[in-house]
Amino acid sequence: MMMAEAKISKAEVDARSEGKRTRRLNAAIRNAIAGMMPPDDLTVSQWAAKNRRLSSESSAEPGPWRNERTPYLVEPMDAFTDPRVWHIVMVAASQVGKSEFLNNCIGYIIDEDPGSILFVHPTTVDAKEYSKLRIAPMVRDCPTLQRKVADPKSRDSGNTILQKTYPGGIFTMCGSTEAHSLASKPIRYVFGDERDRWAVSAGKEGDPWDLAMARQTTFYNRKAVEVSTPTIKSASAIADAYATGTMERWKSRCPHCGQYHEIQFADIRYEYETVTTSSKKTYKVKSVWYLCPGCGCISSEQEMKSAPARWEAENPDAYENGERSFWLNAFVSPWATWKSIILKYLNAIGSATKLQVVYNTCFGELWENRGDIEDEDTMMARREDYGRREDGTDIELPEGVLVLTAGVDTQDDRFEYEIVGHGHFGETWAIKKGVILGRPDDGKTWRALDAAVTDKVFHFQDGLGLRVSCTFIDEGGHFTQDVRQRCRERLGKKVFCIKGLYGQDKPFTGPPKKVKIVVHGKTIGACWQYQIGVDAGKQIIMDNLSVRTIGSKYCHFPKRDDYGSEYFKGLLSEHLVYKEGKQNPWVWEKIPGHERNENLDCRNYALAAMKAMDVNLDAIDLRLKIARGKTSAPSVARPATPPRPKRSGKAVDKYYNDW
Repeated sequence: MMMAEAKISKAEVDARSEGKRTRRLNAAIRNAIAGMMPPDDLTVSQWAAKNRRLSSESSAEPGPWRNERTPYLVEPMDAFTDPRVWHIVMVAASQVGKSEFLNNCIGYIIDEDPGSILFVHPTTVDAKEYSKLRIAPMVRDCPTLQRKVADPKSRDSGNTILQKTYPGGIFTMCGSTEAHSLASKPIRYVFGDERDRWAVSAGKEGDPWDLAMARQTTFYNRKAVEVSTPTIKSASAIADAYATGTMERWKSRCPHCGQYHEIQFADIRYEYETVTTSSKKTYKVKSVWYLCPGCGCISSEQEMKSAPARWEAENPDAYENGERSFWLNAFVSPWATWKSIILKYLNAIGSATKLQVVYNTCFGELWENRGDIEDEDTMMARREDYGRREDGTDIELPEGVLVLTAGVDTQDDRFEYEIVGHGHFGETWAIKKGVILGRPDDGKTWRALDAAVTDKVFHFQDGLGLRVSCTFIDEGGHFTQDVRQRCRERLGKKVFCIKGLYGQDKPFTGPPKKVKIVVHGKTIGACWQYQIGVDAGKQIIMDNLSVRTIGSKYCHFPKRDDYGSEYFKGLLSEHLVYKEGKQNPWVWEKIPGHERNENLDCRNYALAAMKAMDVNLDAIDLRLKIARGKTSAPSVARPATPPRPKRSGKAVDKYYNDW
């Protein structure tokens, strides 16, 4: 009996040891076997509804994914699991869920159909931000993904900011300039976010998207997905990619005629009112509605967003080649109201750069910088009669002018100048345009400039007058040191030399800096110099000239000979031209036949002078009203006489007497 019990105990021990070895073996191969399991028979949209949870860091509506919330994303997501489709393009405005479309596809790959993924962003910084704010929360909040992607806190986890491992694949993120990441290893899945912001070339290797897709050559079941908001017409990579696919648009059914149409800005109508305060002009959108282009009937936002909708393809034959493309705008978004979109549009009017943002991110449309400013003849027709005094002389300063500034362009044989009047909300009046003949190193030329610009008083109809508060004069050319020396002598008149900086990234104005004055190789002193971003100034000028309603940013011009067709020809002498391949592709170039751009430069410098000054327009306006007797001066408690300073001297006595 004792021997039998001993043998049974040994068998039990062996069985237990075998069980432990089996469990260890199963644990070792579990992840590998999981990568070999066939995927569930789910589409991406079905997988998202079953497994995806939206994170609070990246979603306004955290919680389980609901396809009915964004029905327009179902078809693009399911196209990803269509074995006949290998290339998907989505052109989309902001706030429509395009990032979640990408995330759902990536989550499906990791969980159901694993393979190596390359996710390319405009820059490495963008890739890191996306990983932290989008990918990491998605993995954390989706149990099926959390089980497969290693914990980043564990040792040798294979989970870093830009690379994550899971059974059956590796997920790599990089910037579009990293050629070594784009051209080294075979990749089954390639994703591209914000394609229109990518570098033109990955170093010297060529187009980043072509490099990325070249890594898919050996995969029969490859998938490529590129997504972006649209940017500039004729210079948009995502728009070119869209044209190679099915070119599908999301169209809603009109409740009245039953026809399907894409909701576009051109068919939106709205009513608004302007709210003007002493320092700002704002808008209030009262109502917005949709005008059906088919029947002309009116529908509300709620009616159109709840109406049946579907994708309609303009180029369905592209499906045979495995390429589908989709285009979305923010008018169908559940998170962007039509009133909020129209309000952004109203606040952007008058600024080409702000309008482009609205067109791209809200309207979902390509921006076309047509440079459609009127020609010189049309601008001449906009000129006004500033009026005349009782003695028949011209009124120099119209009502509304509060501050005068001057811009002076330096040539080897002359000064060209313009004096500009400024009012509230960027409204401007052309006051005087002139030319002073003479070399910039001649004192007579400068005295003539003093008489015409810095010392002259310009008068309103009632006789009140203003002097030029600040003058910016170009120091470029062959007389830089002479200009600096003369500006130092006129510091009390606020005459400053300026240096123009070119490039879209240069701010219009900044703080002045001291520069040396060198004569015959010796430094004789210093003066203040302002550096101005001339490209930014030109854009402001062109934006303001496009404003056609008198008020904010409107430009007034007088009916006088100094503001004739030649003036406007010079003012409109340049336009923006797109230069592909440059870091800042938009550059200002002279229009053929418009070689003289001094008028544009003078206006640019005068606007910069106003921008550089810290001016309280309300206080100036009040002072003028008091002088005209339209209001009384505010009562301010002060002593009858100032306290007598203890120290004496000319400066102290002058202060006391002037008080």
